[in-house]
Amino acid sequence: MSVKGRKNSWATVLKADPVPWLLEHENPSVRYSTLVDVVGLPARDRSVAAAKKAIMATGVVPKILAKQKKGGFWEKREDFYIRTKYRGTVWQLIILAELGADGRDARVRSACEIVLELSQDRESGGFSYVGSSKGGGYHSGVIPCLTGNMVWSLIRLGCGDDPRVKRGLEWLTTYARFDDGNARVPKSWPYERWKQCWGKHSCHSSAAKILQALAEIPAGKRSAEVRRTIEAGAEYFLRHHIFKRSHDLQREIKPKWTKFGFPTMWDCDALEVFGILAMLGYRDPRMQAAANLILAKQDENGRWPLENTYNGRFQVDIEKKGKPSKWVTLHAIRALKAYYS
Repeated sequence: MSVKGRKNSWATVLKADPVPWLLEHENPSVRYSTLVDVVGLPARDRSVAAAKKAIMATGVVPKILAKQKKGGFWEKREDFYIRTKYRGTVWQLIILAELGADGRDARVRSACEIVLELSQDRESGGFSYVGSSKGGGYHSGVIPCLTGNMVWSLIRLGCGDDPRVKRGLEWLTTYARFDDGNARVPKSWPYERWKQCWGKHSCHSSAAKILQALAEIPAGKRSAEVRRTIEAGAEYFLRHHIFKRSHDLQREIKPKWTKFGFPTMWDCDALEVFGILAMLGYRDPRMQAAANLILAKQDENGRWPLENTYNGRFQVDIEKKGKPSKWVTLHAIRALKAYYS
């Protein structure tokens, strides 16, 4: 299968065709997403179904699940986030969602239940980085990046209709702010506690994780509140040309955002935000600088390198820094296809 050579195709922006490489069987997660999102095959196709099944049998997903403790958690049950950063249950849930794990699997469902039981604040529906002795997440520990990541992960893992996930979604549409340095911060919960998240200028990574979670909801199922929040978040990033300072477009938000990685976990980068906007249907001229940045990073084989990684801190390492990355390449061509089609 190939995407090159088609007249007037979006693939003409590529230096070479990486699709045959992405379709290799050794990475079933990438193969599955490439078949569906790039090649465009339906879920009922036999090769798509086989790739989906293989995700749970070979590659990184079964290695992560093999390290799961009895009871559905990793490391220590109550230490799901901060003291077990990148190795605890919250982090594995993000990675499993990224890799397309089957949410019907009992081990994955157990992990989802652990996070909903220990991290979700029962009062507000947001997700906290620390659990409460009374059960559920600690109210003052609710943070936007974690809530966005958990809502996104749980939707991807098939829990979108769970009332608890819907409460998390409602938290996002209720409290999300996309301030650009000239706002008056509300003197109320949750804003007054986390200045680094909600100060006069919103945290870019938190804004991205909120937008990513809302974008995961199928277009036909988005409420008016979800659509409103998506529009506000999209305009926030468009005003920044995705990775630049809105008040000085000659300067970048931070150099790290121009270095692409996978998975980005709590952080983000220009490719991830560009992909979210493109998949939402945005074709705004203010996205072109990010498109140019992405295109400039492909090598002569049409592949992109892994520039940022948390390898060495994960339960299982994912790809090698500095080497061509199937994940970054998949994200790049999927985003470029949406933008240029």
